[in-house]
Amino acid sequence: MTSATAAKAPRGTAAPQSPKSRRSVTGTRRSVAALFLLPALVLLGALVVYPIGYSLIRSFYDQSGDSFAGFDNYETLFTDDGIRTALKNNIIWVVFAPTVATALGLIFAVLTERIRWGTAFKLVVFMPMAISMLAAGIIFRLVYDQDPDKGVANAVWVGVHDTFAESSAFPKAHPGRDSPLKPAGGGAFVTKQPVRSGTPVVLPLVGVAPDLMPDDAKKAAVPEPADGEVTGTTWQDFTRGKGVGRLGGVDAAELGYAGMKIEAVKDGEVVATATAAGDGTFTLPAAADGALLRLPADNFKEPYNGLNWLGPSLVTPAIIGSYVWMWAGFAMVLIAAGLAGVPRELLEAARVDGANEWQVFRRVTVPLLAPVLAVVVVTLMINVLKVFDLVFIIAPGSSQDDANVLALELYRKGFASDQPGVASAIAVFLLLLVIPVMWFNVRRLRREVRR
Repeated sequence: MTSATAAKAPRGTAAPQSPKSRRSVTGTRRSVAALFLLPALVLLGALVVYPIGYSLIRSFYDQSGDSFAGFDNYETLFTDDGIRTALKNNIIWVVFAPTVATALGLIFAVLTERIRWGTAFKLVVFMPMAISMLAAGIIFRLVYDQDPDKGVANAVWVGVHDTFAESSAFPKAHPGRDSPLKPAGGGAFVTKQPVRSGTPVVLPLVGVAPDLMPDDAKKAAVPEPADGEVTGTTWQDFTRGKGVGRLGGVDAAELGYAGMKIEAVKDGEVVATATAAGDGTFTLPAAADGALLRLPADNFKEPYNGLNWLGPSLVTPAIIGSYVWMWAGFAMVLIAAGLAGVPRELLEAARVDGANEWQVFRRVTVPLLAPVLAVVVVTLMINVLKVFDLVFIIAPGSSQDDANVLALELYRKGFASDQPGVASAIAVFLLLLVIPVMWFNVRRLRREVRR
């Protein structure tokens, strides 16, 4: 009967197949296709569906997992200070990290088209993608070290600062025992008695390590009296060796404080200033007679030590910077691929019509790259919503609360605080945040396929 029906079928029309022999569009029997898909479905269920379902159920139970807690764990999401800080930081991450990484990727992709060594430049920019988050976190923990001798960021920052602002050579200098100087407030020192013309003044200080003395420091010299002028010496009143040297007296092995600033103060006003020579000697005019000599606080201020990159106020921007360093290369490669498909005749037509390069970039290149830019931004948004490694490794313990994000808070609640119910609620909340972004991406991809 089936043969007869097939024979009577119109010419050019496929004969209907029996349900038992129905095949897929690829010509494979559906039972065979299902058999091959079964291992993948089992893995998908075990690694994705089951954890999501278990986390959803566990989020409604208390800490022990025996009693139903209702929505108490979800209420904690919006009342716990740590989770609220993590949510705020996640918003900062989602807004800035994908935007900056995509913008840099776009700039790199456009500029490398016009340089000779563009491929080599792309390779260098993309290379951080080959580094794991763990390794990148360790690298940037060192980059952001507070000590300029270790941290690259502060080494550069301090170098730029010291180029425009002079630093003190005597940050730890202070008067010793039985010194003629006393503290004047604000880090300055002043003589206990007024000075007189023709009477030499000695201003001994201690506290500067010999290897940290200025390079132009010379052996301290005993001040010579001068008529109508106030002369003196300021020096390091310390000689190596127990019992060596005279306290308050200039010894042969002691160095002068080269560059020390001295001010003569009368009635709260500075009437004369001087700078010590290499041997520590200085000379003030007759106007200094009867004045108190003051060593300003600028002589003793601590050297500029750079920014506290991993402190509470800068730790999140600093970690975002490390993320951009890793993912800007990813954005550049995708955008460069999209840029290769842009019709060159459109760009040339815009130039012929009188558009400059900025106008061509803004009104032609960027609109044509909009689908690719959307892919990059959405991918990075999903990625930053679950960022964990960089924050956990780079942020020190003292500022980890300030750099906290939802993924890190999930780990802390689940393992450090032993609150699996709250941790499960955070996991479900993260899933709900990711779903809209994924839904937007799927819709956009389907729209592209229809075109």
